Amino acid sequence: MLSEQTESVNKAGDASREVMNDLQDLYMNKILPVEQLCQFKRMGGQMLDRASFNAPPILMMIGPYSSGKTSFIEHLIGKEFPGERIGPEPTTDKFVAIYKSDDEERVIPGNALTVTPNTPFSGLEKFGNGFLTRFEGSQVVGSKILEDLIIVDTPGILSGEKQRLGRSYDYQAVMEWFAERADMIILQFDVQKLDISDEMDTAIKSLSKHYDKVRVVLNKADSVSHQQLIKVYGALMWSLGRVIITPEVTKVYIGSFWNEPLKNEDTKALMEKEMRDLVEVDLASLPRMGAVRKINDLVKRIRQVRVLVLLLDHLRHKMGGKFGFQKEKKKKAVVENLPAIFREVMKRHDLSPGDFPEIEQFKSFLQQSDMSTFPRLEGKKMNKGERLEDLRIALKVAMPDLLNRLPGITTTKVGQRTDLDMMC
Repeated sequence: MLSEQTESVNKAGDASREVMNDLQDLYMNKILPVEQLCQFKRMGGQMLDRASFNAPPILMMIGPYSSGKTSFIEHLIGKEFPGERIGPEPTTDKFVAIYKSDDEERVIPGNALTVTPNTPFSGLEKFGNGFLTRFEGSQVVGSKILEDLIIVDTPGILSGEKQRLGRSYDYQAVMEWFAERADMIILQFDVQKLDISDEMDTAIKSLSKHYDKVRVVLNKADSVSHQQLIKVYGALMWSLGRVIITPEVTKVYIGSFWNEPLKNEDTKALMEKEMRDLVEVDLASLPRMGAVRKINDLVKRIRQVRVLVLLLDHLRHKMGGKFGFQKEKKKKAVVENLPAIFREVMKRHDLSPGDFPEIEQFKSFLQQSDMSTFPRLEGKKMNKGERLEDLRIALKVAMPDLLNRLPGITTTKVGQRTDLDMMC
């Protein structure tokens, strides 16, 4: 069903690939050098590689155990995939990346997958062997949708402490890594199991910077009556409202996503429409919108790098020529006064508070840094301010131009709002 929709969408594929190549050149030549100077990687900004720009869009699946995530994926790709397990008990206990193969179907271990060319998973090496033994790739032959999409299935979430305490890796950090790179995130719930456990609460909160990507699926909805469905829907919205703190209402799709006919005739028409909207509208737009998402993410990144450059320059001047004990004393005072410093830099350069790093994260960064080595804006490393100007030109000129070259995306004259402004 989805593959038929993507055929018309993918006619713009060549234009999108050309734009992505130019976006990569812009990043490597203008953005990356500044990231390295201001140590952006230490603030959680993993360096982008070629696959970050050229890989297909990523669909991330999250949900409690036995909510039907694996059946949902099988429904989308139209077949079973290597390594899948389905059952009422917890089955998916790993992170699994499902993607296309041109020759044979097989399971790729996590360590091998991080060094596989043309896959966007090399950055997962930093989580170590404790995670990589719980990560694998599933290569699938003959699925049309996987020509334009990578699906990442996550471990089914249990209640209680046992699952969390038994892990040998930072689960929340891994979830944040995937969420940052995903183009859409589906939170899936079983109509009979709406309770949001502590572990599920943690998983949802790890998506806090990416709620715009989240879609919610109320699965197996044909197993209840029309009246029960209304009550279940209301209960789910109430539960989500407690953990997804946004002014916008979260979009919830109702359906039964597996390869069997719908059971309930009373709700059949509603569910067919809901399922069609998710698959033929939201998901089918991902291949085309993947390029837009990558531009949008790089815009956010440039804004964050620009703020970091201005913060470090401000702190370098704050430190002055202090040495020894005086230097450490001044550094301590600066760290303790960060909220006021943030406000000062924000006001001086007319910056958005949303582009600033988290206070506690930045405190840790400063405590482990020698502030006297921070690059000065007008210094030699920053090419007397030209590198900061490169960031401004990238935001105001290069990015709108790249967007304008994508089919269906328009920009306007200087002084008017653009599609890029809307995304930011």
